[in-house]
Amino acid sequence: MVLITLTDVEPAVRLNALLEQQGVETAVVSPLDDVHGALKKSKPKVVVVTGALLDAGNLSLVQDALWRGASVVGLADIGDAEMEARLRGIGFSEVLTKPVPSDEVAALVRRLLERQRLAETTGLYGESRAVREVLVKLEQIAPVSSTVLIEGESGTGKELVARGVHRLSPRRTKPFIAVNVGALPETLLESELFGHEKGAFTGAAERRLGRFELADDGTLFLDEIGEVPTSTQVKLLRVLEDGIVTRVGGNTAINVNVRVVAATNRPLRQQVEEGTFRADLYYRLNVLSIYLPPLRERREDIALLVRRFVMEFSKTHDRPFRGISADAMQALADYSWPGNVRELRNLIESMVVLAPGREIGLDDIPREIREGAGRLLPVLAGHSLQGTGHGGGGGGRELEFIVRSLVELRMQVEELRRRVDAGVGSGLGGRVSAPGWNEVASGVTPVTSGPGTPLIGAPGASGALEPPGSPAGATVVTIAAGMTMAEIERKAIEAALRETRGNRRKAAELLQIGERTMYRKLKEYGLGTDGIDA
Repeated sequence: MVLITLTDVEPAVRLNALLEQQGVETAVVSPLDDVHGALKKSKPKVVVVTGALLDAGNLSLVQDALWRGASVVGLADIGDAEMEARLRGIGFSEVLTKPVPSDEVAALVRRLLERQRLAETTGLYGESRAVREVLVKLEQIAPVSSTVLIEGESGTGKELVARGVHRLSPRRTKPFIAVNVGALPETLLESELFGHEKGAFTGAAERRLGRFELADDGTLFLDEIGEVPTSTQVKLLRVLEDGIVTRVGGNTAINVNVRVVAATNRPLRQQVEEGTFRADLYYRLNVLSIYLPPLRERREDIALLVRRFVMEFSKTHDRPFRGISADAMQALADYSWPGNVRELRNLIESMVVLAPGREIGLDDIPREIREGAGRLLPVLAGHSLQGTGHGGGGGGRELEFIVRSLVELRMQVEELRRRVDAGVGSGLGGRVSAPGWNEVASGVTPVTSGPGTPLIGAPGASGALEPPGSPAGATVVTIAAGMTMAEIERKAIEAALRETRGNRRKAAELLQIGERTMYRKLKEYGLGTDGIDA
């Protein structure tokens, strides 16, 4: 269903006629009608606003449509980059400038409808380029039977993608069997995958079919494939190559026709280089691959996901929800979400269940999210440490993980010390200290990579300070082996001051710390306090 507003009559009538000819169900509503009632009644997947995009009534319609999960297309009277960016920030999925041919608008509407269909099939929602690429790739690989390897951090939706592959494939009417191989003890893994005969081992009181047999003619999803022991990897490779399973304790060869989709939150190529994963099995699994980016790399999807989760849990728990303020939504968008979509989903469920009967404000957001605690520090590694691509191996990812973990730990320690000093929750005063502890500003967090943002990297083999692939104009902080966290923090502050030409206030904003914290750090590191104030 497509809802079209009659704000501008001519393009609305032409578009409506064309879409009806193409078999698309439509509804037309006048600005003088009850547009919100029409939206509620028709439940459209796409809303087309044909003019006056910044009119108060149309802006209210856009917000209502977004909360109902619809994509919104705007036909603008004036077209420029600044206006388009503003409209997209308001919530328009696509903006076209009039005059625009009706067939072009109709083609765009059909693409949005198809994207909505794919999202509903897979459960993978988002308007970001990264999600669009995943959906397109998923649709391309689903019809074939080749094995698929899905890589991405925990909580990014790897099982959703696996189920989407199955639902879009010719095997959709056959079984989809999911097994987390990392959760099974090594002694039971082979029995779970391949089955066993009666008496094969102590406790095997009867014959049991394995997951491969249960998934015959369907899809088998092997989650956390990197945790499979080496001894089982050999047998798994044989099954993938020959399509033949032999139960534990048996001699009968059983033919199976199974499509395997594997997932991992650790780069398998790196494990191959470390010798913990067989190269031949890796290449057999990695025929087709999909990479799911973490939520912090597609922040433009956060508002959309929040709205969808609010609708879902309001209906599930039968709880009214009064909305989220702009400040609270911005706090959610700024948070790094180390637990990715799973963490966001759980938070929204708790917000819906515990809603105070009014609009959620900034103070209602958990403190660690509101204050940015737990944000990850971006790290770029040089040639000598970095692998290639998202699945690359080498020490680059290890260095990134270590630095991020250490920074997060120091932030937590600093926050604990600050609360103890203030006597929060205990009623105790005093000061806690330990040899070698340095005070670290909670939230010293350079944000996204780009011009005007400090980056942290490691020196490459050439000794160059700028990491490969770093944005042009970016200020680079180099990490050398043996540097302390205090030295890394000092370099980040120095880089921010250079970037802002000594403006302490702007440097503090860039690092997302308070000005008082900046003054303290300048004094602590002997950087001076004679920066520019304006």
